[in-house]
Amino acid sequence: MATTKGSGGLVKVAASGGSVATIAEVRSYTLDVTADTVEDTVMGDSARTYKPSLTTATLSVDCYWDDTDTNGQLVLDEAVEIDFELYPTGSGSGERYFSGSGVVTSKSVTASFDGMVEASFSVQVSGSVTEAAVA
Repeated sequence: MATTKGSGGLVKVAASGGSVATIAEVRSYTLDVTADTVEDTVMGDSARTYKPSLTTATLSVDCYWDDTDTNGQLVLDEAVEIDFELYPTGSGSGERYFSGSGVVTSKSVTASFDGMVEASFSVQVSGSVTEAAVA
């Protein structure tokens, strides 16, 4: 099994209907996809049984703040609907990526006197996340 460094990854976003742009200064991101289950245990069963149900996903992105990133970080205001693409190992031909859409649920900008200004964004994914290969 091959392992991969995260340094080649990138995150792209677009406000709904806009063009996709790479977010500047990304330090990390997390895409968390989970599935609900529905119990279907009946009388006479000796153990509980379940069926898969609805899925949900959230996306969080951490960056160094860049107030010139007008098509990336500055698109990510709270309550804005976006489309996103995540490229864990880069966007070259054959690389795997994830895409979807959602609503920005939070934006946080922090700074300290002896550090960098940082920004964090959270997105509630609406619908499913798709995994594909770059053509």
